[in-house]
Amino acid sequence: MIDRAIGIVLIVTAIAVVLREWVGGEAPLLVASAGLVAFLVLAAPRAHWSRQSFVAVGVALVVAVIALRPDWQDVLMRGLGQGAFIAAFFIALASLRNPASASPAIERCGQYLASQPPGKRYLSLTMGGHLFALILSYGSISLLGGLTESIASREANAEIREIRNRRMLLAIQRGFVASLAWSPLAFAMAISTSVVPGSTWSGAAPIAILNAILITFVGWSLDTIFKPRLTQPAPARRPLGSWRDLRPLLMLLLLLFAGVTVLEVMSGLRIIAVVMLLVPVIAVAWVVIQTHGDAAATGARLRQVVFRDVPSYQSELVLLVMAGIIGTVGGALLEPLFAGQSLGLSALPAWAILVLLVWIIPLLGQLGMNPILSVSLLAPLLPAPAAMGVSPNAVVVALTAGWALAGATSPFTATTMLVGRLGHTSAWRVGVVWNRSFTLVTGAALSVSVALAGFL
Repeated sequence: MIDRAIGIVLIVTAIAVVLREWVGGEAPLLVASAGLVAFLVLAAPRAHWSRQSFVAVGVALVVAVIALRPDWQDVLMRGLGQGAFIAAFFIALASLRNPASASPAIERCGQYLASQPPGKRYLSLTMGGHLFALILSYGSISLLGGLTESIASREANAEIREIRNRRMLLAIQRGFVASLAWSPLAFAMAISTSVVPGSTWSGAAPIAILNAILITFVGWSLDTIFKPRLTQPAPARRPLGSWRDLRPLLMLLLLLFAGVTVLEVMSGLRIIAVVMLLVPVIAVAWVVIQTHGDAAATGARLRQVVFRDVPSYQSELVLLVMAGIIGTVGGALLEPLFAGQSLGLSALPAWAILVLLVWIIPLLGQLGMNPILSVSLLAPLLPAPAAMGVSPNAVVVALTAGWALAGATSPFTATTMLVGRLGHTSAWRVGVVWNRSFTLVTGAALSVSVALAGFL
């Protein structure tokens, strides 16, 4: 019953957030905030102690802001609004996982990518992981990673099996983190554009896409140059299926991005508002197609989404929404302390501040700070883009670049945890050992890119 209540509360919260984005007004915000509080009351007692510690910190900050800020009501509503937005955005993206997981065409696409011969496997998996991430977010690592683990497990040679599994999982992870740098469907872009006033996805996209290309190229180059040497030749492999198996995925992406572009132009709303409405509509339409329009079967699948799938994300959502609330409320508490100081960064040139963001976000990730928390906390404390003499979009590009590096390195992010579990190792080893060279080289390349963005 609690799961069913959580599912209903989260769906109501998501609908209220979408109405707030499309219609405006205070009523949807109040409903979304109330829904978020109800979700935390229901889910927090059942969460892991690490998640509960985030809730405790959030409650302590709320008490502090009530005691110290005369405008505490506004600060509290901003925090709850940010948390509700994160929950709604997560649910919108997660809505595609149900029809995708039930699609034989998507499974064939994943099998084709994962079964490529060694010379093509890394690039096909990193590109495939990138494309799947646009649709399934973190689910792309679970889907493709599960397929690669299954394929690698069939290898009798233990040496080849271990190397193959590691290389394939890293390709998928790096394809995913490349999407964080630019995708309008990723939390990195959604949160960054929401905390940097005046920024837009379309304005940040050109440099952000370049950053994604850099991440992909560096990963492929390192995999090619430092390819492990085997003690015996690897057996020849033939891919399962053909390139035609990629067509359903490409068609879905084309439909998704064309719809987002058209609705953004027609509505004039920010792209994340369009995404939160369009993605669930596509997901429902996909379910209707899979059930051949049968009303009873469609209703059963949608009830499964509301009462089983959505509540299954409650642990992740507790962490994500509390990171947003803590970042917003904590930033408001720090504002008076850094008033006119901007973390002491005002004396630095703009390009240096942007480069600093690329590195500080993954460094904070090593200390357990989720990128949602670090970005929400840091962004309000930065000098205003106008004061730095840069576009707000340049700040967004730097934030998403740092977020991508955090996704590859932090032992506390879902990406490293998933890859560690599939690779039968620790998240720390994945982030700090497996991705060490990748992080240093990619970080240097991204530093140059965001520094140049500061001059554009």
